Amino acid sequence: MTAPTQLVARAKERTRFWRAPMLQSLPLRVSVIVICFLWTLPTAGLLVSSVRNPQLITKTGWWEGLIHMFDANQWTLQNYQQVLSANGMGAAFLNSLIVTIPSTVIPITIAAFAAYAFAWIPFRGRGILFTIVVALLVVPLQMALIPILKLYSGASLYGTFIGIWLAHTAFGLPLAIFLLYNFISQLPRDLFESASIDGASAFQTFIRIVLPLSIPALGAFAIFQFLWVWNDLLVALVFLGPGADVRVMPTALFNLLGAYGGAWHLLTAGAFLTMVVPLLVFLLLQRAFVRGILAGSVKS
Repeated sequence: MTAPTQLVARAKERTRFWRAPMLQSLPLRVSVIVICFLWTLPTAGLLVSSVRNPQLITKTGWWEGLIHMFDANQWTLQNYQQVLSANGMGAAFLNSLIVTIPSTVIPITIAAFAAYAFAWIPFRGRGILFTIVVALLVVPLQMALIPILKLYSGASLYGTFIGIWLAHTAFGLPLAIFLLYNFISQLPRDLFESASIDGASAFQTFIRIVLPLSIPALGAFAIFQFLWVWNDLLVALVFLGPGADVRVMPTALFNLLGAYGGAWHLLTAGAFLTMVVPLLVFLLLQRAFVRGILAGSVKS
């Protein structure tokens, strides 16, 4: 066989080698594209409707805006201006940040210390306490709303940010401790033995070894907690009330739905404002989220 013939044969062999995996993964690729398209479609429709002319929203579908994309009469930003200024969504946005950020940081901090203690610090009753923490995962939070509300009324915590910070911390701690424990308990024992030999205290070991290695798990739970608190309506209504000075985004959107049930241009603008922060948080921290979910699944 001549050299050119050998080169042609090798090229065909390489083409056949790469084509087979592509054909085998083609159904998976198509399925992923279809799922992503169906998942993104409602969000795209919400975004388009939120910047369309109010007179056109009730007459034509949102896809008409994409068809006439370059028609200036199709688009307007007055929907967002009206929602942010006249309907209090701007103040509710700030209140949501005030509620969500501490309600995410506080339970993560407490849970990290607790998970480290359950995993690596021996003390009497450790197994029983951890079992109680895990058992709290199956208790619906709705069962605790009325008792806690009575306590808040007596302690003057109703309608305050401190009250809802404490509530979200209590409701999020069981899951946080459980997730972080699964990660921290899988860290190599040699690290802790080396730190002990070097004279490091339990606190120094936590700060210098456990905390840096637990960043993926901390990031994963931070996304869970942030999304849950940001989108929460029930706990906010119960512990903050309907007052305009402490109203958060879900409560403001709920009130907007009751007051402007037919004003789709305002509802879509308010809904997209509610969605934009969780979307940004998830997109920025998605790598930490994936690493945190997979952390501890394979034991080295």
